Amino acid sequence: MEKAVYGPVASYVRLLPLRAGAAARGALRVLSSWFCRAIWLCISVLLLTGAGARAQQASQQVTGQPVTGQPVPWQIGLQPPVTDVARSAQDFHNLLLWITGGVVVLVTVLLIVVIVRFNERANPSPARFTHNTWLEVTWTVVPILVLAVIAVPSFRLLRAQLIIPPSDITVKVTGHQWYWNYEYPAEQGGFTFDSVYVPDDDLTGEQPRLLAVDNEVVLPVDSTVRLQVTAADVIHGFAVPSFGIKIDAIPGRLNETWFRADREGIYYGQCSLICGQNHAYMPIAIRIVSAEQYAAWREEAKARFTAAGD
Repeated sequence: MEKAVYGPVASYVRLLPLRAGAAARGALRVLSSWFCRAIWLCISVLLLTGAGARAQQASQQVTGQPVTGQPVPWQIGLQPPVTDVARSAQDFHNLLLWITGGVVVLVTVLLIVVIVRFNERANPSPARFTHNTWLEVTWTVVPILVLAVIAVPSFRLLRAQLIIPPSDITVKVTGHQWYWNYEYPAEQGGFTFDSVYVPDDDLTGEQPRLLAVDNEVVLPVDSTVRLQVTAADVIHGFAVPSFGIKIDAIPGRLNETWFRADREGIYYGQCSLICGQNHAYMPIAIRIVSAEQYAAWREEAKARFTAAGD
């Protein structure tokens, strides 16, 4: 049997739920206010710090300067796309960002409405209905429409990635622990070379750390390049964000992908699958040049790498 409580103690005990509820509501309002301020502050900082990188990339594309495809400090966007596939992939990414952002906002608003309007104090007598036909139809049809909006550009992008058009140049790429080997066919000089990352102590000029290599791949602009990718030891991943390509390099298997870069510049990538101790030291560097520059480099590379092979 519970012991009765009288006097001032009883009054205090009866007021505890009211005071606790008011304190909780006040704390919730304060936390919500500071949370919103923190979110806006973070967004503002990211936008301001990323504006410089975006402006530089935009100026390069407008003025026709060679583009550098690499990550930059405080970057919040993707690397500059220089192929139609990469542009389509970034457009699809932006579409998904708006859709998922809308879903997050909708769910957050619904949660706040439920917390505020349907707690025990604000709604002491809850409704007892079991279903609502229109509501159930809505939350079934709307997700189907959203998935349809996502599916159409997704399948279009997959088709563009997987159907390889007639190529102008074919390059075979072989992944090793921990470097890349590139082989040009006979009609392009018939030579092969290794591409190894440049250690920090050997970097010169504006070479980026963990991205610069001793021998860059050089290819002509506005040419369709077919890449045949494999590996000699373990599974690697060949990925260049600015080209919109990412494909596994698997021992005993030849995978293919393609790209057609329409801007001159230097574009970096990295091995995208953990392949051992020095996985982080396996960069990719592809330089896109004019047809005349490519022809000159090809002759020089043929003489240099053929002599090194002998």
